[in-house]
Order: sequence, then C-alpha cells, then structure tokens
Amino acid sequence: MPVPTTAAKAAPRRGLSKNARESLIAYSFIAPNFIGFCVFTLVPMVFAIGLSFCSWDGVHPIEFIGLKNFIDLMHDNTFKTAFVNTIVYSAGTVPLTLVCSLGLAMLLNQNVKCRNFFRTVSFFPYVASLVAVAAVWNMIFSPSMGPVNMILSSLGVENLPRWAAGKDTAMITVILFSVWKNMGYYMVIYLAGLQGVNPELEEAAELDGATRWQIFWHVTLPQLRPTTFFVVIMLTIASFKVYDQMFMITQGGPGNATITLVYDVYNVAFVNTPKYGYASAIAMVLFALVLVVTLIQFKGSSSDN
Repeated sequence: MPVPTTAAKAAPRRGLSKNARESLIAYSFIAPNFIGFCVFTLVPMVFAIGLSFCSWDGVHPIEFIGLKNFIDLMHDNTFKTAFVNTIVYSAGTVPLTLVCSLGLAMLLNQNVKCRNFFRTVSFFPYVASLVAVAAVWNMIFSPSMGPVNMILSSLGVENLPRWAAGKDTAMITVILFSVWKNMGYYMVIYLAGLQGVNPELEEAAELDGATRWQIFWHVTLPQLRPTTFFVVIMLTIASFKVYDQMFMITQGGPGNATITLVYDVYNVAFVNTPKYGYASAIAMVLFALVLVVTLIQFKGSSSDN
C-alpha cells in the first residue's frame, strides 16, 4: 500500500473563498424574498403585460388580438369615467392629506398635555378595520338620520347633502373619509422628519423677528422637503390604486360616480363576463399613468435641488 508523501499531505484544500462564502450566505438570506417577489409579483406583472394584447375569458384558449383592447378603451364610457374619477380622487386626496398630516404633526410636535394620547388617537383610524370605520362613517353621514345632517338641519340648512348616496357628493365623501383614515400614518412620518429639523435655525429666525408663519414657511418646511417628497410619492401611488374605500362606502356608485380604474379592473375581470385581457389593458393604462406622474414628481424634485 503506497504511503502518502509529505507534499501530498501539505496540499491545500480546495473550496470556496471567503468572499464567495460570504456572498453565498448573503444571497441565501435574500433568496426567499426574491423568490416570493418573482412568483407573486414579477411573473404576474409580465403575464398581465402580455395578456393586455390578448383576448381570454379563462375558459377558451388565449387569442392574440394586438392593440384591439387599447382601441376599445377609447370608446368605453365606463373606462373614461373611471379614469376621470381616479384623477379627481387623487387631486383631492393628495393635497388634503398632505396638509392635514403636516398640520397635525406640527401641532403634536409641540410640548402639549396628553401629547402621546392625541398621537395615538390620530393614528388609530389608520390601523382600525376598514369595514368597521366605513360602517361608522356611513352611519355618521347618513342622509336621513346621520348626526352630521341633523346638525346641519338644526343650523337651518334646507338642501341637506346626500353624501355617499348623492351623485354630486359621493366623491367628496370618499375623499374626506380617505383623508381622515390615512392622515395619522403620514403624521407619524412627518413627526419623524421634524426630529431632524435644526432648532438653531428656527431660534435664529425668531431672534431676527420672523413670525411663526415665516419660520415655518422659510425655515421648517424646506428642511422637510425629503419627507414631503416621500409622502407625496406614497400618497399619489396609493390614491391611483384606490379600491377598498370605494367598495366599502359607495360600491362605485351612485351610478358610476365613484368608480375608479382599479374598481373597473375588478368589475371587468371578476364581476361581469370575464375579460382578463381587457382588464389587463386597463391595468396597463393605470401603470403608465402612475409611472408618468411619478417621473414628473421625481423630475420636479431634482430640479428644485
């Protein structure tokens, strides 16, 4: 039996280098999340893009029809209404939520009594069940026996608004509900941003004779620009994707007064006769709309800097 030589014993063990092992460990931590993203987000998104150029009802084979779905959208009155409603909802929700959350954060950032209690109360609507708060909201704004209309009636208002039941007031009702439910979350984000504001600059401006409004507008608000940009982006994306508020409060009505693009996608794909290709085309329009608005906001932010 041959005896191993000293050179053979001293031969180095072959294996992965230290950097390779560290990279492998890092990728092993990332892999579950990445696999989940690919399976549940990336693959369905790619499939939806391809499906938008096809006709499919979920039963018969998929048929490629080119741009027919997008051409049909131009003549779809429901889609046009949903598109306009989505823009109106976003234009009303984003600035109102921004102003209310910032104002609430500025107020609760002061050294006031029961500050933590009021912070918790302000944040509660965001974490509360949407079904519960929507039911309470509909009761409060009930046209016949809601306390809001009772107060207005006692003040002498004759033509009482029908709120969610009125075609002209349903969108306003949903916007107010969304602002009330979401402003607590963005208040917390602004409170975090206010912790990074330099108090010395505010004190210097006060010593120079600046008013509270001037200090806020010229000193505090510019330092909150990154936070405001983040809030605007998140609010914009969320407002374009709105569905649950509409479903719980108005069911897209009365008529199509509060139907949005996501609600239209749901109706086309699951409520009416399934048209998955047509629903995917609507989803692609929504994706393009969000992308364009987000790019414009990024461009505006970079130009300001």
